[in-house]
Amino acid sequence: MNGHEPEPHDVPMTVLGAGLLWFGWFGFNAGSALTAGGLAASAFTVTNIAAAAATVTWVLASYAHNQKVSVVGAACGAVAGLVAITPASGFVTPGGALAIGLIAGALCYSATLLRARSHVDDALDVFAVHGIGGMFGAIATGVLASSTVQAAYSGLIDGHPQQVVTQAIAVVATIAYAVVGTFLIVKVVDAVLGIRVKPEAEDLGLDLSVHGEVAYQV
Repeated sequence: MNGHEPEPHDVPMTVLGAGLLWFGWFGFNAGSALTAGGLAASAFTVTNIAAAAATVTWVLASYAHNQKVSVVGAACGAVAGLVAITPASGFVTPGGALAIGLIAGALCYSATLLRARSHVDDALDVFAVHGIGGMFGAIATGVLASSTVQAAYSGLIDGHPQQVVTQAIAVVATIAYAVVGTFLIVKVVDAVLGIRVKPEAEDLGLDLSVHGEVAYQV
């Protein structure tokens, strides 16, 4: 998303996709309440706040880094905020969501810069945005969960520091599951189909070399 400059015809698609994600995320987070009530309304509100805040900080970080502001970068920032707020959406106040969004935008943007230096093959910066944003959001939930949203759940700011430990354990367990599961899947796919096409097929473009069709008319 941030590691490669998009082609001109990609930008409208990216913005459309980000808009659909932002809209759909309301159903994802607020709908997790399984009823139309106060909790769903709270999740809806904090989802929007975090996405907007992360958009702002991503754009500001991008401008501070290379004196450029791009709509694709703004879309990445919005997604970073949506990812980070998801684990916290039913537990934090609007103020907590604002903090999560502001930090997530800058944190995920910084992660894309590290990814670019590492030469890891992650063209859409999935780990930098979804991985880093998700882990940060999970830990932040343990810090910012407020009993004013759900009385039975509170975090560090409400005097319950153990929740941070619980969230950290969950993050580590998720990483272990994802690493092992992904390794097994990659090995099976590689054995059956292979996971990399030939360099000449990449140069030609996978749409044409693999699917036999042109994706875009330029």
